[in-house]
Amino acid sequence: MTINPRFVEKVLTAFIRQELSRFGFKNGILGLSGGLDSAVSASLAVRALGASHVIALILPYGTSFSRDVRDAKELAERLRIRSRVIDIAPMVDAYFSGHPTRRLVLKGNKMARERMSILYDYSEREKALIIGTSNKTELLIGYGTIHGDMACAINPLGDLYKTQIRELGRTLGLPPKILRKKPTAGLWPGQTDEDEIGMSYAEVDRILYHLVDLRETRREIAGRSIDRRKVERIASLIRCSEFKRKLPPIAKISVRSVGHDFLYPYDRDR
Repeated sequence: MTINPRFVEKVLTAFIRQELSRFGFKNGILGLSGGLDSAVSASLAVRALGASHVIALILPYGTSFSRDVRDAKELAERLRIRSRVIDIAPMVDAYFSGHPTRRLVLKGNKMARERMSILYDYSEREKALIIGTSNKTELLIGYGTIHGDMACAINPLGDLYKTQIRELGRTLGLPPKILRKKPTAGLWPGQTDEDEIGMSYAEVDRILYHLVDLRETRREIAGRSIDRRKVERIASLIRCSEFKRKLPPIAKISVRSVGHDFLYPYDRDR
């Protein structure tokens, strides 16, 4: 599961540059949270496009995550990219004042989608494509919000596990405090990804690697001194979150249907 960070950096910077060029864009935009994934995406974008063509939005909920905002600002300055802080609390609170709930997950989903709504607004304002920050671990187990943090135009990190992204981050020279920080989606005070998942990213990635990349059975993986219950939980998360990894199914009526037969980027010279 180890990677060659320099080779990965080369591949991903080329990917960002080529995909934006393919659609006629020069600028990229992303949400900068102060965490590892968005820091790696931002660093790659700068290497691919140049600092003047990368925009970062820092989108906290009130003052609950002041340390993360500070870290995001410092990274933006370090990378010399344009950044703007927009507090999402007024928008989120306005909604829940009329539709109250005690369920933190509902508020967290709304926050994630509010952030992405703002990013898409600025994407149009700045004529910039949104660069994603969801990693392979999160995509496989469904740890993300549809039309929230999972939304983007291109995703350079989607085929890297969380532990691999940390390795890449070290090679990119990210600040130690970002590399060491406990992963969090910034949804409520004290929330961490690993607490919600119920195991460490190292454990999750090891199971995913054997399940997905090596295509081993759950029995084979459990034979590697890995807790069978954890293997079953990860397998269940993959199965139950499949809908998050696919475009919505389209009922086929015509001869050429989007997603069924019309699979080309576009028809040339027609």
